[in-house]
Amino acid sequence: MRFRAYRIGSHFSLTRGYPGRRRGRGGEVGEAANLRGCQRHREAQAVSTPSRKPAGIRQTFFMAAMNTASSAFERQAWTEVYECLSDADEPLDADDLERLATATYLIGKDDESVRTWERAYSACLAAGDPGRAAECGFWLALTQLLQGNTARGSGWLARVGRLVEDRELICAARGYLLTSAGLGAWTGGDSAGAYEMFVEAGRIAARFGDRDLAALAWLGQGQASVTQGETARGVALLDEAMVSVTAGEVSPIPAGIVYCGVIETCMGVFDLGRATEWTMALSDWCDAQPDLVPYRGQCLVHRSQILQIHGEWPEATTAARIACEHLSRPAAHPSLGLAAYQRAELHRLRGEFDDAEIAYRQAHQFGREPLPGLALLRLAEGHVHAAIAAIRRAVDLSPDRFGRPAILAAHVDIMLAVGDVPAARASADELAEIAEAIDAPFLHAIEAHADGSTLLAEGDAPAALAALRRASAGWRDLAMPYEAARTRVQTGLACRELSDFDAAALEFDAAHDGFSRLGAVPDTERLAEVIGTQGRSAGGLTPRECEVLRLVAAGKTNREIGASLVLSEHTVARHLQNIFAKLGLSSRAAATAYAYEQHLV
Repeated sequence: MRFRAYRIGSHFSLTRGYPGRRRGRGGEVGEAANLRGCQRHREAQAVSTPSRKPAGIRQTFFMAAMNTASSAFERQAWTEVYECLSDADEPLDADDLERLATATYLIGKDDESVRTWERAYSACLAAGDPGRAAECGFWLALTQLLQGNTARGSGWLARVGRLVEDRELICAARGYLLTSAGLGAWTGGDSAGAYEMFVEAGRIAARFGDRDLAALAWLGQGQASVTQGETARGVALLDEAMVSVTAGEVSPIPAGIVYCGVIETCMGVFDLGRATEWTMALSDWCDAQPDLVPYRGQCLVHRSQILQIHGEWPEATTAARIACEHLSRPAAHPSLGLAAYQRAELHRLRGEFDDAEIAYRQAHQFGREPLPGLALLRLAEGHVHAAIAAIRRAVDLSPDRFGRPAILAAHVDIMLAVGDVPAARASADELAEIAEAIDAPFLHAIEAHADGSTLLAEGDAPAALAALRRASAGWRDLAMPYEAARTRVQTGLACRELSDFDAAALEFDAAHDGFSRLGAVPDTERLAEVIGTQGRSAGGLTPRECEVLRLVAAGKTNREIGASLVLSEHTVARHLQNIFAKLGLSSRAAATAYAYEQHLV
């Protein structure tokens, strides 16, 4: 959309897309122009004027309301814009209608927004500006498509296309129509054709100086490049789109679209660093607009995913729950299935299996296939045959290399759990191929974990240990504590196979601490089963506490124990306090006797 300059007071303001400030009608309006907020405007009307105001006074108050709306739009105070313009007692011009349509959409009044865009479209045609009318029609269509109203959105795209062609318009609207066509080609699998359409849209944006169109074109080019295998070029284009958004050069509706599109693509190519950075920027953008309704639900889903990755599960759970609430009102948003799946995953990881079941069903109801999570839930519940059937179906139905790694990793876990090592090896090898092709740190880490776990099951503990060490380094660099704890369990098992029991105890203890901090109850319980009597005493001691107890029974002092285990004396003392409390003991002599009774030494 075009940048336009509007005069208000004694300065000019450049506005993006929808005018943030407008040219005052009739020049300055005295003190009434300084009124802030339409409630004050209405109160002033009621107090200072009779019910039937003279035309001049009506014009004065109308001008005050319009100027207040312009200021509110610039401040992104969308409810204030809506209240000012929807209460206007004189007809709105095309500028005002565009502002009102935008604000109405952003506060979640979708049906009213449609009607206002239609009025803006008609007003532009009546004013002899069909190019601008076409842009209004495009935004009406796009906002409807984003809400899942395909028939209405497609109908308006057809109307806009006919308007542009019938009148042979040379305008930015041609570029916007190309972005829609490009999106259709891209979702249909024609990434090369989509890329060319987005490139042409970018040329049109440059010709007309339309930064909204340019941002959408960069987004489309980036996404199409990624799915063509040109990941480096793709993320560079996505970064360019995001720079224009974060610099404040893009209007609110396309800005929200770009934010969500870039984050989803970064998550899709496992670029967790970029996804985290842009998710935090999106959170700040949403927080700066408290009455914003669109994008807030998607923002919360992305935020939940990032929080989960970095081990902040309580906050991630809250964000996922609020996202589901946002995306359920007033009608189910297309992203509700993704939000429900994210909520289900967190329930599963925390051992809340009944809640996970409900959320997976909701995800399926709203269009998100609940795999591989549901298969992993069945495995955790002990329903082995159901887990196998579900994960095999997922492997067969997931041809997309970007969606496939999570499926393959789960397949490795489930096949190893049921003893089908050859099947696990096949998936681990395929993961290695994908990791090499995409070359993302996350994929290298997940592939190393799968390979190491499979090598361990194949009986090659030394090779397994080398692969698992690579995985651990990857999780550490990515700050992913849950995955790091899972890899520590496998590393401990490999060390135990090599008779390095001290190293195994260290790994098991670190894994237990990690799972406990996260609240990963099922993993904590599985770890206890894996360790068995070698890692836990009858009193429920952790592996580290067992190691401390062994050294106490050997007559070591706290200083000597600390030196042996690379711990401070304070930490050793804390472990001893925990041991005494768990076992109901009060002295080192009693602890020594207990260790011998339980065959810990």
